[in-house]
Amino acid sequence: MADRSGPETLRMRLRFKRGAQLVLGPGRMDLLALIDELGSISAAARRMGMSYRRAWLLVDETNRHFAGPLVESATGGQKGGGAHLTDTGREVLALYRDMEDRASAAVEPDLERLRRLLAADGDGDGAGNGDADEA
Repeated sequence: MADRSGPETLRMRLRFKRGAQLVLGPGRMDLLALIDELGSISAAARRMGMSYRRAWLLVDETNRHFAGPLVESATGGQKGGGAHLTDTGREVLALYRDMEDRASAAVEPDLERLRRLLAADGDGDGAGNGDADEA
């Protein structure tokens, strides 16, 4: 999974909600991409610095939003366990990344204007210091 931005990069992040419930967002998509790359929910969770339980709950919750699962997993055994994206999972991830790229390109001129208005060190007088929708 490629790093999509550096720490100093101002960027837009897409989130899709159904009512109050988050269906897709950057963290979930990063998790899916890592599961696809590593073939394991636990390895993807470790790479993201989250617990296996948290990752499994995110996968389960995300799966329930779709007609078919995005991730399928198998428990250990002779061939070992693991997880993989289904065809639907790969399609959703590709669609999300494509929408993310197209949306970023569309707002780039405005982002550039916004960058020029931001405090140089990121410690301006603004009151907000977190992203309440990041989960």
